[in-house]
Amino acid sequence: MTVETTAHKEEAVYVYEAPVRIWHWINALAILVLGVTGYLIGSPLPSIHGEPSFHFLFGWIRFLHFTAGYILAVGILLRIYWAFVGNKHARQIFLPPVWRGSFWKELVHEIKWYAMITSAPLKYAGHNPLATIVMHVMFVWTIVFMIVTGFALYGEGAGMGSWQYTMFSSWVIPLFGQSQDVHTWHHLGLWVIVSFVIVHIYAAVREDIMSRQSIISSMFSGWRTFRDDKPADDQH
Repeated sequence: MTVETTAHKEEAVYVYEAPVRIWHWINALAILVLGVTGYLIGSPLPSIHGEPSFHFLFGWIRFLHFTAGYILAVGILLRIYWAFVGNKHARQIFLPPVWRGSFWKELVHEIKWYAMITSAPLKYAGHNPLATIVMHVMFVWTIVFMIVTGFALYGEGAGMGSWQYTMFSSWVIPLFGQSQDVHTWHHLGLWVIVSFVIVHIYAAVREDIMSRQSIISSMFSGWRTFRDDKPADDQH
């Protein structure tokens, strides 16, 4: 009996540089801590019995929230810097090519792919147009909004004369009307991020299974592999 074998070949493209991958996972951890502690700050746990000096639970919750907030803020500043000095994929989520007609045409195709109207996705080395626009709007701008409003609220506790109050509280709180309004919008921002995370994880897992390229493993190794012989289009 003769068994015929066909060589399997997977093209690989280096997409995510080490600083982007490190930022991604540190950022994910910071957002997880911020989300959990932020929810507890907005909906505090029941009071603990006993001597208050023996318990510092809410203090630790606030401390972890503030620490993760600083990590998130510093991380996004470094990430913006890397968008300028890194490869072309590093700037995708910050500068979606909305001026290109082909971008919108491909965006429609990806919407159809996720809606299971078309049979196959297009092939991208980096983010597809739908992922790019969703991450730009729901992630980048929401994170900026949360950092600005978060520091505005933090500046209230730091007091007048602190750099947080001068740079953020002094204009953000009057812009929204009052402190409680900033709290409300900051809390609503949490649910925007939660929604984004759910969609982000679903899309990553779905694409890793159904599309022709690796998704999840690429954020660990930096390399995107393709399960067919068609080369990746550099325009994508």
